[in-house]
Amino acid sequence: MNSVLSLIGRDKELFSNDIQNHEAELSEIVSSSRFLVLGGAGSIGQAVTKEIFKRNPSKLHIVDISENNLVELVRDIRSSFGYIPGDFRTFALDIGSVEYDAFFKADGGYDYVLNLSALKHVRSEKDPYTLMRMVDVNVFNTDKTVRQATEAGVTKYFCVSTDKAANPVNMMGASKRIMEMFLMRRSEQMKISTARFANVAFSDGSLLHGFNQRLEKRQPIVAPKDVRRYFVTPKESGELCLMSCIFGDSRDIFFPKLSEELHLISFADIAVKYLEQKGFEPMLCSDEDEARKLAKTQPERGKWPCLFTNSDTTGEKDFEEFYTDQEVLDMDHFHNLGIIKNEAIFDDALLREFEERIASMKQEMAWSKNDLVQLFFCMIPDFGHKETGKYLDSKM
Repeated sequence: MNSVLSLIGRDKELFSNDIQNHEAELSEIVSSSRFLVLGGAGSIGQAVTKEIFKRNPSKLHIVDISENNLVELVRDIRSSFGYIPGDFRTFALDIGSVEYDAFFKADGGYDYVLNLSALKHVRSEKDPYTLMRMVDVNVFNTDKTVRQATEAGVTKYFCVSTDKAANPVNMMGASKRIMEMFLMRRSEQMKISTARFANVAFSDGSLLHGFNQRLEKRQPIVAPKDVRRYFVTPKESGELCLMSCIFGDSRDIFFPKLSEELHLISFADIAVKYLEQKGFEPMLCSDEDEARKLAKTQPERGKWPCLFTNSDTTGEKDFEEFYTDQEVLDMDHFHNLGIIKNEAIFDDALLREFEERIASMKQEMAWSKNDLVQLFFCMIPDFGHKETGKYLDSKM
């Protein structure tokens, strides 16, 4: 059994039936199409890139701000799949830059543009400057690249949202909800689909990915015991994105159906499974000092110090949901994929006000976190933002 699957409490992949049922059509479309993947060297971006690459696209260009991750992506693909006759290239570019604009203007010959770039961390709302970058990356870069794709005659634009956009309680989720509003406006000129999905197990920067780092550096494992989440594997994240990109109607939001295959599991429970899989017995500690001290002596005895605590940081959602009561669902089209169906409903004046107020803040080069929070409340009146004054960076 796949080791990642077993850690998140499953024994089979979520979307295998849907992929098998549509593989012939999926492969035919991919093999005859040209793809541009933005943010393609992140965890989800790499997973999407692999799903496209293995179906022999005629063209596959990857853009990402991280040249190191792009190098690893190419090495991984060459080592796993080899080569394709089509044009496969990577570009270390910032999507918000003039260099990217020049690149797209010079080429632009794509059938599908997939945007996987995002500031995804709840911890990114700890200061006003990172928050503003989150607005740029999650909202304005998306809006800009949709416009560019429309002008270039691209057939379809796909981008990732998040389960945290449904009734958001943190700024990251709210920024993605605002992004969805901007997409509704652009959808009048361009066919757009997106996806909301669960935590991607062991994705870069995630708590589970941190488990690997802690073992490598011989440091304690820390996890909340009261936070339970839905998880998908990196491969499943790639499949979900590709299915939405290829088969989604305009304004569709794909999400994984809840079933016996997809269930909530706590981070602490995963930590215990993870350590046992690595051959260690979890050793519960009462505080950080004890955990750090025991990390120096216990691993060679087959024990690993763990600190499992209750969560008290800003932005943690009590429960996860993929859609709201107000959204229209299609639960019949696929076996394990649900679809939120949307009309092109948006408040153009509200979107323009958002653009103008952000531009004004930037021009003055002065804004506070509260300025941005209040603007988000204007966009999402029922925004359930929770400010505790505590952030993940203040914990081990």
